[in-house]
Formats: sequence, C-alpha cells, structure tokens
Amino acid sequence: MGMFSSNNSSHKLMWCALESINQLNEVMRSSRREPIVLFKHSTRCGISTAALNRFESQWSLGSKYAQIYLLDLLNHRDVSNEIADLTGVTHQSPQVIVVKEESVIYHASHGRIDASEIESLLNKG
Repeated sequence: MGMFSSNNSSHKLMWCALESINQLNEVMRSSRREPIVLFKHSTRCGISTAALNRFESQWSLGSKYAQIYLLDLLNHRDVSNEIADLTGVTHQSPQVIVVKEESVIYHASHGRIDASEIESLLNKG
C-alpha cells in the first residue's frame, strides 16, 4: 500500500495530499463548511511513521465529518511554515491540527496525537 492509504486491511484511510500554499489557502477556506484535519509527517522519521500508523489504525470516520490532509514535510516545508503562520501553532513533527471555521480546535504532536479524541470532538459537532 502507498503512503496515502492505511496498512490496516479492515478499513482504508484515504488521505488528500497537501502540496502547496495555494492549496492550503483553499483548504483553510473550506474549513468554513467542514472541519479539516492536517497531519504533518516526516517520511524519514520513525517516530512520525509510528504516529501516522497509530492514527490510521485508530481513525474510523473516513471523511464523514472532516477532510483529512497529509503533508510530507520533507517535500513541502514551505507549506508547513505557512500552516504555523496561519494557525499560530508552532511547527512540530509529527503533528495534527484540526481546523473548523478557520480556527484551530485541536492540535497535538508526537505521542499525544489521538485519532479517537479527534473523532469524539468532531462527532460533538
């Protein structure tokens, strides 16, 4: 399986690749309609890979309540820097930021990333 799908055969997580600042700006605007989940991932970091795998195995909502985006930090550091500027959340890797109506409603990094906590937050509305 590729980087943008889950290794868990019981369900498949389809990521949207986040690859440019223009796309990020569109995605941020789209958070007015539905929440967005931004996952910053370093493809050369074992900790980041473990966090990504854990997230994928925990996530059960698909794109039901939010669009989910994966940012490859090694190829798109400029986009990561722009996320930090737009959200006010200091860059870390791995990191998840959830945005609703252009405001951060959740962020965590490393071992504190908890997909089930994000799902619970999104299910509440």
